[in-house]
Amino acid sequence: MMRTFEPKVLGRRGFLAGLAGAGAAANMPTASLAAAAIPLITRAIPASGEAIPIIGMGTWITMNVGNDPALRADRLKVVQAFFDEGGGMIDSSPMYGSSEAVIGDSLSKIANSRGLFSATKVWTLSQWMGVRQMNNSFDLWGLKRFDLMQIHNLVDWEAHLETLLEWKKEGLVRYIGITTSHGRRHDDLADIMRKQPIDFVQLTYNMLDLEAEDRLLPLAKERGIAVIVNRPFQRGGLFDRFDSAPLPDWAGAIDCSNWAQLFLKFVVSHPAVTCAIPATSRVDHLRQNMAAGRGRLPDAEMRAQMIRYIETL
Repeated sequence: MMRTFEPKVLGRRGFLAGLAGAGAAANMPTASLAAAAIPLITRAIPASGEAIPIIGMGTWITMNVGNDPALRADRLKVVQAFFDEGGGMIDSSPMYGSSEAVIGDSLSKIANSRGLFSATKVWTLSQWMGVRQMNNSFDLWGLKRFDLMQIHNLVDWEAHLETLLEWKKEGLVRYIGITTSHGRRHDDLADIMRKQPIDFVQLTYNMLDLEAEDRLLPLAKERGIAVIVNRPFQRGGLFDRFDSAPLPDWAGAIDCSNWAQLFLKFVVSHPAVTCAIPATSRVDHLRQNMAAGRGRLPDAEMRAQMIRYIETL
């Protein structure tokens, strides 16, 4: 499994390795419950002013476990912990195998999912196939309305945007968006952001992939478009490169006790970013990720210091 979803941050490889597996880590409620009493930082969706927590949850690979009862039970614990920690946005896609089905199954078994901000995608050619695919997502999630429906990687975006604008009028979706995880599509995405009435964009941004800072993030701020950040750990690449390095002495000044929190706080502290969606299959890692949504965030000066530190490693 890629490290994006099993982050090897300081304290995860060493301390957690000494626990009796993920189950033991999941049975460490005292600190996490105390942290959960502190509300997560929220950001307003520009189109409406509605506030959502800045740390959400992605589901690529991690929730694609098919019908395996044991793996589904493990993922249920992750989803439960997400809501226990005050989480909101869960993001998925038909591209992610059985992930939508696993999410729907988990939601049906959780009592405290009222804070859910449901986000999925349409990822197919042609308008009629998109309608069929999105209707299937409603069934898989067990929902009558999605908070956010996104056109995945700009696939046949003009056809699907026509559907989504109509569905938004009808109340089947609350917000509409477009995603990309490919830097080569930034020109196309920027053009859509300038010309189309979308509420959200989703893009890749992290401490090594900073291209979005040049144009897309300022454009989102200018156009009043919410930003979801995918791959905040660069598919685990950040952990692979920096796991063995010491956490900087000043990390405590922004309430970071591990690398995952430092990486995430850099992302969500950008003023144009609305939410980041790290993914994990482990409860202990989920709780570490969610902690990045609490406490102090770096200001512009600190963000520059963070990049300088990374460049020295």
